[in-house]
Amino acid sequence: MAISIPYHRIYREFIERTNSGYSSTNFMIDREYAISPENYMRSFLLIQKDILNLFEYIEPCDTNLSTYSYRIHELFMRVCIEVEANFKAIFKENIFSKEERYWTIKDYRLINKSHHLSSYKAIYPVWKGDSNTFTPFESWIDSNILPWYDDYNKCKHDRHSKMELANLDNLLNSFTALFILLTSQFNTHTYEPGSILYSAGSNDDYYYEGDFGIGDYLLVHYPKDWTDDEKYDFDWSVLKNEKLKYQHFNYDELKMSLKNNSL
Repeated sequence: MAISIPYHRIYREFIERTNSGYSSTNFMIDREYAISPENYMRSFLLIQKDILNLFEYIEPCDTNLSTYSYRIHELFMRVCIEVEANFKAIFKENIFSKEERYWTIKDYRLINKSHHLSSYKAIYPVWKGDSNTFTPFESWIDSNILPWYDDYNKCKHDRHSKMELANLDNLLNSFTALFILLTSQFNTHTYEPGSILYSAGSNDDYYYEGDFGIGDYLLVHYPKDWTDDEKYDFDWSVLKNEKLKYQHFNYDELKMSLKNNSL
């Protein structure tokens, strides 16, 4: 049976029914859905601006992926800190009883189950070469390790000897990770002030394959592996008037289920 009440900070595919288009767009702009989403968006959009400025000096292409610098290092640190902030926000607004100071990347891997992060793809639209498609959470299918996040910790704690890890490849992986993480929570909503609270991609843009996502720069390919039991199925025009509009995803139960299945 599909999910009739959406979770906090979890966007996912809908069962196609009458009014599902309206529902899939509007349930995320209710103030109860997430705490201060506009602050996370502002940070992302500022980082994207700096990434695009970097591209004025370092061409986005295959041959430059190993390029490293202090400027890339600074951006790499900022992006990964923002990734961590989003992971923490998801746990805090749902159910995860482990004390926050002990949260690690192994815990954050639980979010892959609820958001299907490893099934997203992000594409840099202007690129020379063949390596413009990024799947930064793909390694979570088989492992607790995210290589770019592991490198972030290494060069954060030992910048002198690990400086080469602050390279363009790791920066762009981390930036697409942040983009995917936000997309998996808010789709294309940016929560910017104005009469329109969201932006929608178009399939008619030049010859780019995919939809433009948050920030109107990166292209996104959404997960295709949602089961019917995982999909949303509700009429937001009705649900928005109910006392209980959202529910909390139980990461404690998920963690216990995964542990029992591994025994």
